[in-house]
Amino acid sequence: MDDAAGVLARADFFDICDDEQLRMLGFAGDRRHFPADAVIYQAGEVPPGAYVLIEGTVRARHEGAEAGKPYALSEPGSVLSPTALILDKPRPVTFTAVTDCDLLFVPRTAFLKLARQSPELAQRAAQRIEQNLGRYMHALEPLRSRLRGA
Repeated sequence: MDDAAGVLARADFFDICDDEQLRMLGFAGDRRHFPADAVIYQAGEVPPGAYVLIEGTVRARHEGAEAGKPYALSEPGSVLSPTALILDKPRPVTFTAVTDCDLLFVPRTAFLKLARQSPELAQRAAQRIEQNLGRYMHALEPLRSRLRGA
């Protein structure tokens, strides 16, 4: 398996893909370097795909109604906004490089093309995103309860 496909194979979201799909996405992907303090993308922007962390530390800061404490991602294989692989919508989070970072960019167009060719992949992707959103909504419940009580 080539380098980019190997990066994807270590990323938890992409375990929905078989080896051939990983190779195809890896071929379509683009390795990008961001120096410390560089904004990978800004809240309110529509990212054209997702990023997979290869090396470095990234800070994620939610904005708007979902604002909270920023958190860091430093685990290789962490996926920044996997929903951006499917949805062409603005994201409520800003991702900034804390240290020099190497990431693999996976374009939405490549992922959607693959999903159209493989309905099973599309179904697995939808299920994964639904699970992730469910965990996210569950994590917000204490905040929602506090806001109702205020």
